[in-house]
Amino acid sequence: MSKDNVIEIKKPDTFVDDPISQILRQGARNLLAQALETEIETFLNQYKELRDQQGHQRVVRNGYLPERQIQTGIGPIPASAPRIRDRHQKASKRVHFCSAILPPYLRKTRSMEQLLPLKGVSTGDFGDALSALVGQEAPGLSAATISRLKTVWQHEYEQWQRRDLSGKRHVYFWVDGVYCNVRMDDKQCLLVIVGATVEGEKELVAIEGGFRESELSWSQLLIDLKSRGLANGPRLAVGDGALGFWKAIGKVFPMSKCQRCWVHKTANVLNNLPKSLQSKAKSHLHQIWQAENREEAERYFKSFVNAYEAKYPKAAQCLQKDHSSLLIFYDFPAEHWRHIRTTNPIESTFATVRLRTNKVRGCFSANTVLTMAFKLCECAQKRWIRLHRPERLAEVIKGVKFVNGIEENRIAA
Repeated sequence: MSKDNVIEIKKPDTFVDDPISQILRQGARNLLAQALETEIETFLNQYKELRDQQGHQRVVRNGYLPERQIQTGIGPIPASAPRIRDRHQKASKRVHFCSAILPPYLRKTRSMEQLLPLKGVSTGDFGDALSALVGQEAPGLSAATISRLKTVWQHEYEQWQRRDLSGKRHVYFWVDGVYCNVRMDDKQCLLVIVGATVEGEKELVAIEGGFRESELSWSQLLIDLKSRGLANGPRLAVGDGALGFWKAIGKVFPMSKCQRCWVHKTANVLNNLPKSLQSKAKSHLHQIWQAENREEAERYFKSFVNAYEAKYPKAAQCLQKDHSSLLIFYDFPAEHWRHIRTTNPIESTFATVRLRTNKVRGCFSANTVLTMAFKLCECAQKRWIRLHRPERLAEVIKGVKFVNGIEENRIAA
């Protein structure tokens, strides 16, 4: 899909108050008002035969809800949804109206690229998503149109997979193998890499289908990135305990350090404890990775092991086996700790992907699922938080040594 076809959502203060923009916004306001009036009249017609005890029409209009600003691609549009009143004496039997055009709490329009992958598996599902955006009677919703759109998206994904990475440098990698609730014929999971650029921006580096999270699948993905020009690996890779990735990156980018994700590790440890102890144990684990320095973290680490290893050795062993890789973040700038202790950039994004695929059943081609996931990530990427104090990334690339998050030279001074 070309940029010309995508509606950008911008902040109100970024719009120039010129006559053309005013005309467009006024026109949009009028169209929205007309659509809402049509919607409420259609709804009232469904219940026009209902009468109260006095013989009056039971379901009637009852003014409007408070006006609110809806952020759109052409600026803020004021809108007010109509409301109805049902005169039935029993509240449980009253009819209720909720606008589908202007639902409660809506504050900004959904962009085309975000809504269309909502189902994104079959032509029929694409049609439903398009209809939700432009209306059931809108033109251009033919199967051929939808098929062309799917083809365009697939072509975009394939081009993105082949893009040149020669000028790219990523300081950090966040990696994960994501399992969705759909079967992808010959693939079993999505291998995802998000990277932090030298400017501190997070961007999607790779998304590919893999056989579980095997070393072979990860190696093929990393080698492909390297062959397309990504000569330097990340200074730090953050991920869960999938051994396949750690073995692969050690061979392809041997200079990269590895940080275990504390969210994954916490979940793994708690799985080895009874539910009655999990809340307390979780607080103990938080003390470790939220400690001000490595020495304090080591004390909390030892305290946790001593507290649980006698009765729950599996929980203690689960934590101990990744001792060193859980505390690597102390060797990087303290300003970045909030970003590099977990794989949250991937987890938060793919919570949306899992939500979308929860409604899908059956087995589909890997390309179909990958294309949908790619478009959703592409949209989510615009909202990813920039790294705090990005100027520190240049120091990380230069190999400046950090002790407990502080540059070693500054400590000596």
